[in-house]
Amino acid sequence: MSYLRFDKTLMTNLEESLPREILRTNRSGAYHCSTIVDCNTRKYHGLLVIPIPELDDENHVLLSSLDETVIQHGAEFNLGLHKYHGDNYSPRGHKYIREFECDKVPTTIYRVGGVVLKKEIIFVHHENRILIRYTLMEAHSKTTLRFRPYLAFRSVRQYTHENDKVNRQYDIVENGIKTCMYAGYPDLYMQFSKSNTFCFTPDWYRGLEYPKEQERGYDFNEDLYVPGYFEMDIEKGESIVFSGAVSPIDPAELNGLFASEVDRRTPRDNFKNCLINAAHQFLNKQHGESYILAGYPWFKCRARDMFIALPGLMLAINEVEKFETVMDTAVKAIYAFMKGEQTDLKVYEMEHPDVLLWAVWTIQQYDKMVSHDAAKARYGALLKDIMTFLLDGKHPNMTVCENGLIYSDGKEKAITWMNSSVNGHPVIPRTGYIVEFNALWYNALKFVAALLGENNENEFTVRLEQLATRVAHSFIDTFLNEYGYLLDYVDGTMMDWSVRPNMIFTAAFDYSPLDAKQKKAVVDIVTKELLTPKGLRSLSPKSGGYNPNYVGPQLQRDYAYHQGTAWPWLEGFYLEAYLRIYKRSAISFVERQLISYEDEMTNHCIGSIPELFDGNPPFKGRGAVSFAMNIAEILRTLNLLEKYDN
Repeated sequence: MSYLRFDKTLMTNLEESLPREILRTNRSGAYHCSTIVDCNTRKYHGLLVIPIPELDDENHVLLSSLDETVIQHGAEFNLGLHKYHGDNYSPRGHKYIREFECDKVPTTIYRVGGVVLKKEIIFVHHENRILIRYTLMEAHSKTTLRFRPYLAFRSVRQYTHENDKVNRQYDIVENGIKTCMYAGYPDLYMQFSKSNTFCFTPDWYRGLEYPKEQERGYDFNEDLYVPGYFEMDIEKGESIVFSGAVSPIDPAELNGLFASEVDRRTPRDNFKNCLINAAHQFLNKQHGESYILAGYPWFKCRARDMFIALPGLMLAINEVEKFETVMDTAVKAIYAFMKGEQTDLKVYEMEHPDVLLWAVWTIQQYDKMVSHDAAKARYGALLKDIMTFLLDGKHPNMTVCENGLIYSDGKEKAITWMNSSVNGHPVIPRTGYIVEFNALWYNALKFVAALLGENNENEFTVRLEQLATRVAHSFIDTFLNEYGYLLDYVDGTMMDWSVRPNMIFTAAFDYSPLDAKQKKAVVDIVTKELLTPKGLRSLSPKSGGYNPNYVGPQLQRDYAYHQGTAWPWLEGFYLEAYLRIYKRSAISFVERQLISYEDEMTNHCIGSIPELFDGNPPFKGRGAVSFAMNIAEILRTLNLLEKYDN
């Protein structure tokens, strides 16, 4: 029995099947994403979605979908599914689905009368090539398959509509065709492992609708171009492989290539393996550099997300070499930022004040999870350069004040992870002394001093230790209030008393200005007011402006984004703090908290965790279908549990 399996009853009920999505990537920027019934419900969905750096910095949908038709005795049974105006779904091929499972690869079993057809989808590693294998499992008479490709050739941010500028030309290639709708795009090669007939019958399929975009308040209509269809016979027991790619392939290689790619996959046969597979999807290699994408399907590589996610995505599953490879790229981006140099590296938002401090935290995890000596040898010089850069006041939006705390201006531009903005202004203008920035600062001072100055012979590390002592006193005086929790930010006489999760880092980090009693007080109020089964709320229900439901058009969602929605990645730090306080007695509590995430493996994007959840029951998943920091922190928590168990 597959861990991720859905039966006919669920698959044929669109209310149940359409909200469940599937994601596959090639780990180099390209992906396939749709629903488990292969009905695209977002403009980001597609069978072959790839980056085209020659055009822009976005992904582009080349092949939107591929409709299959089973033909027997002249009768046609179309297995495709598309949504049109109103509640009109056509051709309703989901009614033929007998089951869907996703152990190693997404696999759909169709039954049409006496025909049983299996479809398996896989992405080739580090190549812009999607493969689909069709196997005829049962048939009592001659069976023909027809394949109709729906082409888009547009950015994931846009739509295509019927027009007279489309290039209808195509060229015959071995067992298929190549075509390109618009200049500037690469050719799309559609080939099969078996010889076939291509019938050129160009047409536009008009008025397809994407309900997820409609829910989000965006345009949601599109026309797709279909150049014709491929047709071939198939025998019982025979497998035929389709390849959609931007380069040709020898059709004789397709069956072997598909089999070898399947062998490379980790089965999604339990909770942890699902998370590991999801973790692998965020690795993005381009032009010799390695990145971590913040999430799918629309996020790029954001510096803060990358540094927070790296330990969980790689170190927690013993993929040290991958960690080091990504850090090699990250180090280049760090130095380019500190030197004020322009760079072609695809690392965004390096300028945010806490990013360099999160980089220090990432190396701290490497120190703990890999090797103290390796951390010092590999990253010691970088750590000294980062701290010198900050101490010398060279960061454009971070000032080390006389009291030792760091001050950043966030009035006009969102500078923290709570980054939602409306009309160019932050919804939550966190500014001045920001609690997690200063928790990171104290942790960085102590860690770098400990790593680089173990014999107290280094003037630089003595300076760090002395400053850390000053920061510790100032932190308590500035942030700790009479109710035992931490203010979110302080700017002059402005003190934000909102109960937010940003205080939890101070209790979770290895080095904290709080004593044990103060840490427990922080954990207690977070438990009482912010903890949900799906992460920590971004704002307490008792605080003004609580808005827990991330729904509606963009403006409405922007106001709700950090005003009560629940974030799983924050719970990773909460559970780390909880384990620090209660140690082995906390294990059963932590395990119970993680159970709710295992429930998500068969919801939203199956096998992964979405970006955020509503802050109130039923805690519905929202936002990006797969989010790197969430996956990372759950994996890191599992790793912590193993250490406490041993």
